[in-house]
Amino acid sequence: MAQRMSNLFLRTLREDPADAELPGHKLLVRAGYIRRAAPGVYTWLPLGLKVLRNVETIVREEMEAIGAQELSFPALLPREPYEATNRWDEYGPNLFRLQDRKGVDMLLGPTHEEMFTITVKDMFSSYKDLPTTLFQIQTKYRDEARPRAGLLRGREFIMKDSYSFDHTKQGLEESYAKHRGAYVKIFDRLGFEYVVVHADSGAMGGSASEEFLAVSRHGEDTFVRSPGGFAANVEAVVVPQAEPVEVSVGPAHIEDTPETPTIETLVAALNANHPRDDGREWTAADTLKNVIVMLVHPDGTREPLAIGVPGDREVDAKRLEAQVAPADVEAFEEKDFAAYPMLAKGYIGPGVLGEEKASGIRYLLDPSIAEGSAWVTGADVSGKHVIDLVHGRDFTADGTIQAAQIKEGDPAPDGSGPLTLARGIEMGHIFQLGTKYAEALGLKVLDENGKLVTVTMGSYGIGVSRAVAAIAEDNLDDKGLIWPRHIAPFDVHVVATGKDAAVFEKAEQVVADLESAGLGVLFDDRPKVSPGVKFKDAELIGVPTIVVLGRGLADGTIEVKDRRSGTSRDVGVDEVAAEVLSEVRGA
Repeated sequence: MAQRMSNLFLRTLREDPADAELPGHKLLVRAGYIRRAAPGVYTWLPLGLKVLRNVETIVREEMEAIGAQELSFPALLPREPYEATNRWDEYGPNLFRLQDRKGVDMLLGPTHEEMFTITVKDMFSSYKDLPTTLFQIQTKYRDEARPRAGLLRGREFIMKDSYSFDHTKQGLEESYAKHRGAYVKIFDRLGFEYVVVHADSGAMGGSASEEFLAVSRHGEDTFVRSPGGFAANVEAVVVPQAEPVEVSVGPAHIEDTPETPTIETLVAALNANHPRDDGREWTAADTLKNVIVMLVHPDGTREPLAIGVPGDREVDAKRLEAQVAPADVEAFEEKDFAAYPMLAKGYIGPGVLGEEKASGIRYLLDPSIAEGSAWVTGADVSGKHVIDLVHGRDFTADGTIQAAQIKEGDPAPDGSGPLTLARGIEMGHIFQLGTKYAEALGLKVLDENGKLVTVTMGSYGIGVSRAVAAIAEDNLDDKGLIWPRHIAPFDVHVVATGKDAAVFEKAEQVVADLESAGLGVLFDDRPKVSPGVKFKDAELIGVPTIVVLGRGLADGTIEVKDRRSGTSRDVGVDEVAAEVLSEVRGA
């Protein structure tokens, strides 16, 4: 039946909510799709739930099309499986932990690899049972330190997670390819611009890993792409190790550089007081910046780490986090400097850095720093820097780390051209997990020769509730939301205007005709609401086709508006249902 706005559980807002940051988030609240219940936790109102269910339907249809079978695990889970994989500790404070009345440790599931694994282990024992793919659409919980952007980064969210189980590597590759194809179809149907990028597997482990990112200037993820087709999340960009070079410089020498704790002040002082012999000016790229951070491991152990990068680059927090996971990264604070008096803040150099040096702090270099290259860097004494310090001759490091900032115009690792940077929202992530969870939980089957082999797994996630937010961010204007037709809560929004009873009678007939044609109808039948308010609500709610009954009835016409283009046309009263049905089916 048509949904009448006179009894729809809805209250639209004219002002933006104070806690909403992004345009789509503001409109989802104002249009009555969601309401904030707590930081990072949202109530789905009737309109929002319809959109959410439409997203779920698309995901479910494409998963079933590749033979995946749906099940549903509880959100409340036992500790033991997560302890077996060490994720009870690795998740750290992001895990919602609780105890039952008997003091037994439980958790709210952040993801369900363990549960899928032990369920297959309980039921399957032979290679003949494989391959199999299972999926669920389930609520997940992560205690985000800073929930933000509404549905995009919440503490409670809905996710589709699926897992493939094979007994050979070739089988895993085939399952991965099927999922990748299904994901392309899903995101094509969801109706926003997206890109598939190489990704870092991080704490999940495994080999091949790709992310599906919704392209959005509001996205938290930075990705790169090249004219030749390379695309990757910045965390997954691998900068090649620079080839050794020969630089003709004399011995390293320490110079006074007072009041130069930053790269900018150092470069200015160098050009003013220590000009180069070759005549060119010093730049930030000639300097070596040494950054100290504190790693906090899941067991609470704190470990300082020093990172050397060219002075014209920053340490990228996300790239660094991907490299040191599951440890968290914290700033190196004053109390930490107090524990390492050999570190001269603002003037730290390689002379004291390294596991075998005075500080004992592990020292890792960006791979772009070639052996044989000469640098200006801290002399480990306040107000002094060392010039012509050569990597390999005068200092070494404990290794390399892919943590430096990637810049616009950097060469693509595969040689396919200069990189451009863009922002995106992570919508899906697919992994070839391998045997990590199967080994930890003892998932083995008998192969063709009667030998026990460890099952190899794939993991495939989609942020279902996040998809609603991403679609909203990509489909809006200054008046409200503009839903893609397959996602919209209704096919058509019928608006009866004025106070003339004949208008409402004709609207009832039009609604009945649209329903008979199989269309979902939202009917604004509110008798005491002005036409202006009804029009604003229709634009705010964002149903793709709006049918307006009003003054045109006197001439035998009804206005049909396209919400996305803003265009409208007059259609004969008796042709409205057929016209709208044709529009919906042709979309």
